[in-house]
Amino acid sequence: MIEFHNPQGERAVPADPYTLGIDLAAKPLAVVGLLANGFPDSENFLRHVGTELERLIDGIEVRVWNKGNASIAAPDGMLDEIQAQCDAVIAAYGH
Repeated sequence: MIEFHNPQGERAVPADPYTLGIDLAAKPLAVVGLLANGFPDSENFLRHVGTELERLIDGIEVRVWNKGNASIAAPDGMLDEIQAQCDAVIAAYGH
């Protein structure tokens, strides 16, 4: 007999649903920021993602930032700039 083990542990606190979001189809002229993590080619990858987003969703504009170093948090000045210029942001992680 095969027995399956679920590797998820029990939570000490209940899951908190993620409720932030934007309906890009409903918001004309939305600006979407893409934040590269600094790993090699992360910015190139996000530029391709941005090109496809602009092709698929009419009226959006994509802007790309690169924090330049995967081992640090994005600098406060960069985060302020992104927040001031964008309606939504997608951050890339991993490599």
